[in-house]
Amino acid sequence: IQKEKVREKRKNRGKTMLRSDFYYDLPQELIAQTPLEPRDSSRLMKIDRISGEITHDRFYNICDYLEKGDLLVLNDSKVFPARLYGVKQETGAAVQFLLLHQISHNRWEVMVKPGKRLKIGTKVDFSGILTAEIVDYAEGGDRIAEFTYDGDNIFEVLDRIGQMPLPPYITEKLKDKDRYNTIYSHEVGSAAAPTAGLHFTEELLQQIKDKGVDIAFVTLHVGLGTFRPVKEDNILDHKMHVEHYSIPQETADKIKACRERGGRVISVGTTSCRTLESAASLDPNGEIKACSHDTGIFIYPGYEFKAIDGLITNFHLPESTLIMLVSAFLGREKTLNAYNEAIKEKYRFFSFGDSMIII
Repeated sequence: IQKEKVREKRKNRGKTMLRSDFYYDLPQELIAQTPLEPRDSSRLMKIDRISGEITHDRFYNICDYLEKGDLLVLNDSKVFPARLYGVKQETGAAVQFLLLHQISHNRWEVMVKPGKRLKIGTKVDFSGILTAEIVDYAEGGDRIAEFTYDGDNIFEVLDRIGQMPLPPYITEKLKDKDRYNTIYSHEVGSAAAPTAGLHFTEELLQQIKDKGVDIAFVTLHVGLGTFRPVKEDNILDHKMHVEHYSIPQETADKIKACRERGGRVISVGTTSCRTLESAASLDPNGEIKACSHDTGIFIYPGYEFKAIDGLITNFHLPESTLIMLVSAFLGREKTLNAYNEAIKEKYRFFSFGDSMIII
């Protein structure tokens, strides 16, 4: 990853790409606060990648835009209830933890509030069944915490007392924890959902298979860096967050078979896209092989895609790395035109919002 960043820095020396080039004005009322039921009832905007032509539809008709021989690649990472509310043992002061990354069995990197008061040695109690001690400082003001609890599995404890780490723009409480996970999620490790997959139902996946479209899975554990804004005016100076991904042999084989039969590899979500593009960049011929690595890949206009032919994704925040990735795939002007059209047609935005397919 470090070598990648050095090469990228050298390549971008003296170049400029403004954060403001990816801004659009979104009315607050279009930010989806709750998920639709059923999952596949959300709206779908189909965009022709070459012409930019837009078609309005519903997600349950996604099969109409897929062809026999295509391959859908989905991220099977699962979000866990990573937000904890507790009290300092010494003073009883309220404390909030957000578990970011499991370092070892009981040691985690955590985001804490209030941060200044949680020094090394501080102990925090959560509901009387989980205790944390701050053992070190981490980058960006985060902490390293050592947890103590009864039993062998911290995730069982988190299921009992934790809350889903919904994005800050969602202010309503989620009634059903499972609704912030895809129906096919099973690899526990994400602090945020790969939201493009939230629209799929078991019935819709079966329809897709029945049409002759293959399905494969990758795993990328989504970090909170997804929500961290780009602060630099020149986006080429932005420091991308790092996430862990893995690609099983079965998926590598399916991608190779899809290429050989002339099918299209369609990424479900920006996380699947980043996984595939990261893996393709490891091979001089762009071949995707089974692997497990960390990636800090930053995809923005000018990037040459090596792995995907289509993208299914939600509508993303202004000036975010995600809208920059979409702009790299579709083109900035066509992307902003599509977003303005979505606003005009009152689409629902962000995690629980509507979807687009670019193909």
